[in-house]
Amino acid sequence: MNNLWYNYITSFKEAGGYMKSYLYKMMVIIFILSSSIIIYKENNQERILYQNYIKNNIYESNIPKSRYEEPIVYDGYTMTELSGKLNNVLNSTLSGYGENIAKIALEYEVDPFVATGIILVETGCKWNCSYLTKHCNNIGGMKGSGCGSYASFSDLDTGINSFIRNLAKNYYAYGLTTPELMNRKYAENPNWHKDVNYYVNLIKAS
Repeated sequence: MNNLWYNYITSFKEAGGYMKSYLYKMMVIIFILSSSIIIYKENNQERILYQNYIKNNIYESNIPKSRYEEPIVYDGYTMTELSGKLNNVLNSTLSGYGENIAKIALEYEVDPFVATGIILVETGCKWNCSYLTKHCNNIGGMKGSGCGSYASFSDLDTGINSFIRNLAKNYYAYGLTTPELMNRKYAENPNWHKDVNYYVNLIKAS
């Protein structure tokens, strides 16, 4: 009988030890989760308040709204809005390259709408990009070597940069800042500027 009671008490103690260990682990987990939630709320409180302002025109905070407002970068558009408009018309190989084009165009002080309009005329990337774009990373129909009589670039970003730099250096620098003024120098087709302007208007309306 004594052995029976001893075994019972020992088993109970062992079970109690396991239970204490389990409860301790659960308390640690709960503490970590609670701390994470508190930290998250504190870090995002101002953002939540500002989002409430955007949705409901209610903003109750000492933090300036300008901290959260994305700056205007061109023609009344933020970079997100500008990139979105360019991406709306860029497909195939250039799908998603709107922000790249916008940033490089602004860096060279070139109209991103005009630059993209020229790209669409020269590449067909409104639907399916040309061979020159897909295999030579040439997005502006630029003459050179490496791809027959056309220039070839190591990657699309290099091709985009070279194209827009060419506009800045050989067109904008000489006051040729619109498709009409560029037409005679850029293309043999006298109606080229009409095609470019068609896409410029399409982009702005997108």
